[in-house]
Amino acid sequence: MAAPVTTEEQIFMTALGKRITELRKACGMTQAQMAQALDVSQQAVQSWEAGRRRIQISVLPAVAKLFAVSLDTLLGEEAEHAPRKRGPESRLEQQIELIGQLPKGRQKLVSEMLDAVIAQAQQQEAGG
Repeated sequence: MAAPVTTEEQIFMTALGKRITELRKACGMTQAQMAQALDVSQQAVQSWEAGRRRIQISVLPAVAKLFAVSLDTLLGEEAEHAPRKRGPESRLEQQIELIGQLPKGRQKLVSEMLDAVIAQAQQQEAGG
């Protein structure tokens, strides 16, 4: 049987869950996709994000890697206003990595959509 959760642990678990939710959404990932990537149930991800369940220590490095952040960032140990030399990739870099994991046909579709948006933006800049 698991040890009872202290108030301090509950505060930490809630804050960690919030960070996981923010990172997952920033990557454009669903709970189901995150669960699949970590080989856990969607219910586990849902419980972590809600702060209802302790995340196993052995899973933390995989979560940090999935979101391309340091363990310090994941655990909320980095100072909020400290300059970062390492840390989360930009949203665009995260999206590019996710696109690279799509099947080739989907990659081509995304690439064509981006080409169209870029061409339209360039035309607007040239004309305006």
